[in-house]
Amino acid sequence: MDNVIVVSQKPSDAGELVGLARTMGNPVIVAFQDSAEMVEELLGYGHRVYRVKSGRPEVLAKAVSTLYEEFKPKIILGPSTKNVKDAMSLVAGLYDIHMAPDVVEVRSEADGVVYKRGFMSERVTMNVKAPYPAVILVYPKIAEPAPKGGFGELVELNVDDTRVKVLEVKPKELSGINLEAAEVVVGVGRGFKAKEDLNMAFELAKLLGGQVGGTRPIAADLKWLPEDAWIGISGKRIAPKLYIAIGVSGAPQHMSGVTGSKVIVAVNKDKAAPIFKQSDYGVVADLYKFIPTLIEILRRKR
Repeated sequence: MDNVIVVSQKPSDAGELVGLARTMGNPVIVAFQDSAEMVEELLGYGHRVYRVKSGRPEVLAKAVSTLYEEFKPKIILGPSTKNVKDAMSLVAGLYDIHMAPDVVEVRSEADGVVYKRGFMSERVTMNVKAPYPAVILVYPKIAEPAPKGGFGELVELNVDDTRVKVLEVKPKELSGINLEAAEVVVGVGRGFKAKEDLNMAFELAKLLGGQVGGTRPIAADLKWLPEDAWIGISGKRIAPKLYIAIGVSGAPQHMSGVTGSKVIVAVNKDKAAPIFKQSDYGVVADLYKFIPTLIEILRRKR
């Protein structure tokens, strides 16, 4: 039992998941959803790729179950995203095996898998050793991407769950950005008074070659940003080289999503804001005065 089933949902996580799987065993790769770009990326690692065109969790669960029966893997490895969590919880329940989401470190040992994950909004971490087989869902940027080599074989997995009938699909408004891959992220919080004021954050991000994300109130409640720009425990977890938090108070639910950042810079007019305790650099200032000044300085330097 040396196989590792890899569930990949988008091109950006492919290399890391394959690289991580190779340290544990022989990767058996499942491409989730019909993305030609992702399939081409995965085939470039020289492994056979099983494609599942449906984006429904129950269909992915059935596909992985089919491969589980064939390959008897010791680990099912995937990204810690909502759809994959939903699907793999079905697989873990079906086979009564250990499942761990939101993993930040993992390694394979002879008698089990050892992993590290946080809880209580990342304020506490736990180290666990679980027996094989197990489902391990990881956060991005915890492993080195695998080097490309060869061109693999594509196998179509035509599975469906006839117990569920989809009557209608309404796509969510998405930004199309990939916060997890961004090296610079500008985060916006409730310090911004109006949606149009976010233009300052977008201008700053453009000058720095970065992307814009936001806290739950901005993305989920006010809907000033698309849902895929939401950073936090229920949104995206990011690990940029630089995270600039503007008007962000620093609630644990948000900060759990930025713990992987190399450098955190906070801008807040409240000197007692909790975010200053978790930042590398802090600027106590009114964002409406400080950010335009910073933008002007960066423009001149360009």
